[in-house]
Amino acid sequence: MSNSATQAGHAVPGTLNITILFGTATGMASLLWTASHVHSPLVVLAAAIAFSFLGNTAYSLMHEAVHRHFHANGAVNEIAGRIAAAFFPTAFSLQRVFHLAHHRNNRTDNERFDYYAEDENRFIKRVQWYCILTGLYWLISPLFCIIYFITAELLRWRNLFGANGTWFSRQTSAQEFLEALETVPVWQARLDILTSVAMQALLIWGLDLSLAGWLVCYAAFALNWSSLQYTDHAFSDLDRHEGAWNLKVSPLTRALFLNYHYHLVHHRDPSIPWTELPAHVRTGDPNPRFWDIYWQMWRGPRPLPAEKNG
Repeated sequence: MSNSATQAGHAVPGTLNITILFGTATGMASLLWTASHVHSPLVVLAAAIAFSFLGNTAYSLMHEAVHRHFHANGAVNEIAGRIAAAFFPTAFSLQRVFHLAHHRNNRTDNERFDYYAEDENRFIKRVQWYCILTGLYWLISPLFCIIYFITAELLRWRNLFGANGTWFSRQTSAQEFLEALETVPVWQARLDILTSVAMQALLIWGLDLSLAGWLVCYAAFALNWSSLQYTDHAFSDLDRHEGAWNLKVSPLTRALFLNYHYHLVHHRDPSIPWTELPAHVRTGDPNPRFWDIYWQMWRGPRPLPAEKNG
């Protein structure tokens, strides 16, 4: 397959993506080994920071596979997505339906974590908000995979909070994601979870990783990954397609995140591969600095704008 196979009118850089995935996986494994076997605290810290950035490269590649433009060959796309998901770690099939649910609900009343209406619970809003900012949000994914693996057939997930949900499930967006969950065959989700567990086990056994080394790397990744997961939406327009930012970051950060910060472009047209996102930025698109939005987020959720609330 050539480096840029055409799919849905866009050039999919399949060979480039495979090369980046291989290099990213090798780099992440090497950094896990370093954090586990080198005793200098400064080296361990440096390894963890580097791991946090390469982890976002792997996540960006998984994101490409979720939208089916990691590779024009469908089988290659799905295999690569599962490899990238294992480094998160999460289940690729679950990640796909959850992420597509995010696109459907972006900046609607079901998913606007940065604003609270008068009838919404502010405490729950703040807990959810600061879980995102502190990296605890990342922990939900692997924990949920374990819970789902054990209880998949025991629960009717869409009815977990009742047939029509509750104020809690609607305010936290949980209802939309639980309904999306039922579109995934249980066997497929379980196989994906086992794949990620097996790859993590292979890394731990094959590289003789220490618990401390693994934890410090993934804690750094959790904080780095979570910091972006709502900074690219916070306080943007309450519009499903326009409710995102093209964030200004350093060239190195943009490269490591594979243009993920061009998030407004992505939400306008999710079929655009990462290599083409810069070309689709529109003149006049807002381009705030990442840090400007990020520091504003630490002040907490805001009241819903009057025009939306009214």
